[in-house]
Amino acid sequence: MRHVLSNPISNIQMEFAVLRVPFFLEPHYDESKPFIESNRDRLIKKWGGKKGWEQQKNRHGLKGRGEAAGIPHFNLDRLASNSMASHRLIQHVGKRYGLDISEALYDRLNVYYFVEGHALNDKPRLASVAAESISQSLAKNNNNTSQALMSEKEILEFLNGNEGRLEIENALRALNQLGVHGIPKFIVEGSTVIDGAAGPDTFVRIFREIEQRGKVEGTAIFKDILGVDEETLSRGSYSKESLLMEDAS
Repeated sequence: MRHVLSNPISNIQMEFAVLRVPFFLEPHYDESKPFIESNRDRLIKKWGGKKGWEQQKNRHGLKGRGEAAGIPHFNLDRLASNSMASHRLIQHVGKRYGLDISEALYDRLNVYYFVEGHALNDKPRLASVAAESISQSLAKNNNNTSQALMSEKEILEFLNGNEGRLEIENALRALNQLGVHGIPKFIVEGSTVIDGAAGPDTFVRIFREIEQRGKVEGTAIFKDILGVDEETLSRGSYSKESLLMEDAS
C-alpha cells in the first residue's frame, strides 16, 4: 500500500480500507486463563518436535518476512492465549472510531504480542496498552469522532464482557465455509484471494490494476457479518496523507 500511495501512476487518489477478519490459531484455548503456553512449546508440539519445527521455520522464511514487515525480532517465547477478547476489541474500536484507529491498535498489538511477548488474553495489561494506543492515535490523526475516549477501565469492562462475540463467531463460520483454514489471507475487492506467502509484487500489481481502472469492483464481503457500515468503510484506513503524517511523527 505504501508504495502505491507514494508513487501514483494516475490522477486517481487511492485510499485503502483494511477490514481485519478474526481467525483463531488455537480455538480450543481456555478463555478464562490469561495464557496457556509459550509459543515455542505450542509450535514444537504442532510440528512433532524440535526438528519438525526448525524445518517449518526454514520452509516459510518467517524471519525474513518479519524483517520485511518491520518486525526485526519475533519473541519465540511469547505467551499464547485465547484471542477472542482482543478480536472483539479490534472490531469495536474500528466501528467506534474508524478503521484508521483500529489499524493503529492492531499494529500496536502486533508489537505487544510478537515482540514484547505478552498474552493477548491478559486483559488488564491489554486494556492499558489499548487505552494508550487509542488516545495517541486519535490525537495524532486529528480524528473528529463524536465518540468519547475509552478509558482503561471502560476497555477492561468491554474485554470482560461479551459485546461483539456473535459477530466474531459468525465470521469464523463464514471463513470455514469459504475454505479458509490458515492465515494470513487477503481478499481484495471482495473476490481476489491472495495467500499470505505472496510477495509485495503481487499486491502492487493488483493495486495498480485498480488504480488504472479508476474504480473498485466489489466490496468487503465481511462487512455485514462483522457489522461494519458503509460510512466507516468509506473513510478507510490508509491514504497518502495518513502516511505523510506517520512519516512526520
